[in-house]
Amino acid sequence: MLRSIEISNNFGAWRAASLAALAQGLPPEAIEWRLSEGAGSESLVEQAAFDYGEGVGIAAPVAQAPAIHVSKELAALLRDAALYREPHRWAFLYKVLWRWQQGDRAAASPADEDGARLYRMAKCVRRAKHDMIAYVRFRKNADASVPEYIAWYEPEHDVLAWGAEHFAQRMGRSSWMIATPHGAAFWDGAELRIDNDRALRDPHRCETNDEAQALWLAYYRSTFNPARLNEAALAQHMPVRFWKALPEGRLIPGMISEARSGARRLAQASGVAAFNGKAISVEAEVAQPLREQPSSLDACRRCDLWRNATQAVGGVGPRDARIMVIGEQPGDHEDLSGQPFVGPAGQLLNSAIAHAGLVREQLYLTNAVKHFKWEPRGKRRLHKTAAQREMQACSHWLSQELETVRPSVVVTLGTTALNALLREKSSLQDYLKGPFELEGGWGIATYHPSFALRQRSDAAREKVMAAISNALSEARKLAQSIRGDPREVP
Repeated sequence: MLRSIEISNNFGAWRAASLAALAQGLPPEAIEWRLSEGAGSESLVEQAAFDYGEGVGIAAPVAQAPAIHVSKELAALLRDAALYREPHRWAFLYKVLWRWQQGDRAAASPADEDGARLYRMAKCVRRAKHDMIAYVRFRKNADASVPEYIAWYEPEHDVLAWGAEHFAQRMGRSSWMIATPHGAAFWDGAELRIDNDRALRDPHRCETNDEAQALWLAYYRSTFNPARLNEAALAQHMPVRFWKALPEGRLIPGMISEARSGARRLAQASGVAAFNGKAISVEAEVAQPLREQPSSLDACRRCDLWRNATQAVGGVGPRDARIMVIGEQPGDHEDLSGQPFVGPAGQLLNSAIAHAGLVREQLYLTNAVKHFKWEPRGKRRLHKTAAQREMQACSHWLSQELETVRPSVVVTLGTTALNALLREKSSLQDYLKGPFELEGGWGIATYHPSFALRQRSDAAREKVMAAISNALSEARKLAQSIRGDPREVP
C-alpha cells in the first residue's frame, strides 16, 4: 500500500522523516512524499507524520530510527543535493539512502545511474553557491532606514539560507536584506531570519544612488581591455542571466559593442607597439607621424601610467584663482575619488591652508602628474615617484592649466612639482629661501605634506608643517601686493 509522508521543504525535515521511514522498513516505491504548506524551520523538526491510507496519523520520533552510518562524502552529497530545485528530489534522495542502508554502496558512485544523478545535482548546487557569493551586490538603502543594505538575487537552486549565513559572517553589524523570487533573508546585525513563505518579485530589486556603486562602475570600466575580450569565456564565467542584477551589467553590452566596432583592433595595435624588438636608430620625427594632442585628460595616453590607474585626476578650483598649488601626483585616495588632495596628505594641506589665512575653495589645486603611479605591497598600493619622461608627458596638461588660470602666485609642493614648473631638474633646497620670479607672476617652493607624514618625531613634523604654512602665507601676501589684478585674494 502506498503511504504518504508530509514534510517541510528542507533537509532537516526530510532527514527526520527518512530515518523514521527506515525504522518502519518502508522501501522507496512504497512512499509518496508530500510538502506541507509552510516552509518550516530546519532546527525545529523533531518528528515526521505518516499517513497509512485511512487518514490515521502516527508520529514516529527520530529516536526510534536505526543508526545509519554513511560516508562523509555521501553525507555532503545528500546535503548539497537537497538544495537542488526539483519536485521529486526528496523521493530520489530517500532512494539513495535506502540503497546505502541495504548495503548497495554503488548508490554513491558516479558510475551508477543514481550516483551520477546525485553528483550532478550536488555539482549544480555547489555552482549555485559560488554564483551567489560572486554575484550578490548590496546597495545602500536610499531611505537610510533598516535594513541599511539591500540586494536582489535570483538563485537557480535553494541556496538562499546558505548564502545568507556566508554574508552574515562577513557583514559585521550592518543590517541587510537579500530578496529573491522564492523568499528573503534578513540580518539585523545579530540575528539571521529566513522567510521562505513570502514570494518576492522584481519590484524589490530597488535601484539606489549609491556613491560606492558609482566608484565601482568607474573602476570596472577602467579595467576593461577590448583586445583581450573573449565573449565565450565571459558568458561562461559571468552568465548573461546575472547581468540584470549587477550594477556593472548595464556596462557590459556597450563595452562588447565597442570592442566589436574597432576598439579591439586599436587596443591590439597599442599592445603590439609595446613588444620588445630590435632597436633601430632613427630620428623621432621620422619614426612617429604627427598626431593631434588628446582632447581630454581622460583620453590621454602620452605615457603608460594610465594603464594601472583607476582614472586621471585633474585640477580643481576657480578658473580665475590668484594662487595655484601644484603637488606631485595623485595618491591612492585621489585615484579612487578623482579629486586632488583628499587623502592623508590632503588633510595636512587643508590645515596649512587654514593656518595661512587662505580658503581652499578659492585656490586652484592640481598635480604635476595626473595619473597615480604605484607599486603593490601586499594588498596595498604604495606611491612611486614619477619618472622624468612621465613628468614631460604631463607637462602638456600643466601648461594648459597655467595658461587658463594665469595665477599671480604658484606654490610648488615638493621637488617633482618644482621641476615640472621650471621644466628643468632643480634642487628644492635652493628655492626654499624665498619667492622666485616666473613669467607673469611669482613662484614659491615648499615641502610636500607627505614629507611631514614621513617624519618620525612630532617636533620634526611640526617644523615641516610650519614651513608649508609660511609658504602659503607668503603666497597670500604676494598675491595681495600685486597691483592691477582685480581678482579676489582670500
